[in-house]
Amino acid sequence: MTGKQVFTIAVAVIVFVCGLATVAEQFPDAPAPDGIRKGGTLFEESPAPQLADPVNTDGKRVRAYPEQPPTIPHTIRDYQINKNTNRCLECHNRIQTAVSGAPMISVTHFMDRDFQVLADVAPRRYFCLQCHVPQTNAKSSVGNTFKDVDILLRNQKQKSSQ
Repeated sequence: MTGKQVFTIAVAVIVFVCGLATVAEQFPDAPAPDGIRKGGTLFEESPAPQLADPVNTDGKRVRAYPEQPPTIPHTIRDYQINKNTNRCLECHNRIQTAVSGAPMISVTHFMDRDFQVLADVAPRRYFCLQCHVPQTNAKSSVGNTFKDVDILLRNQKQKSSQ
């Protein structure tokens, strides 16, 4: 690339950025795509909602559909999960469950994508919060018409018997 081409591209980028800034200044109160969080604009920062109280219960919850990952029945605030450490494994790893009393993570978490059994948790299953979530006492922010699979099957059976 010649010096003239580089200069032309640099000028074009500067003009483009200045144009964007001009457009942004013309619409400072443009409404945000509100979705779930109400209020604010694209150019305002709203305070984060207060964290809801976690549900701390011992015992397993009923799952709403087959293959649903179990929910986390305790708080995970201040748990560290990164590439170097995973606080969840301090209780749920195969070796620790006898001491902690926590359920062992599924054997599928010790398999790679080719279903080869590994000695430790598979890297693709290491970050627990990709699938497992804690529960809170928060009020639902959107309407929910979800029905458990057993309820759907029962309703379907009742309809077919009529």
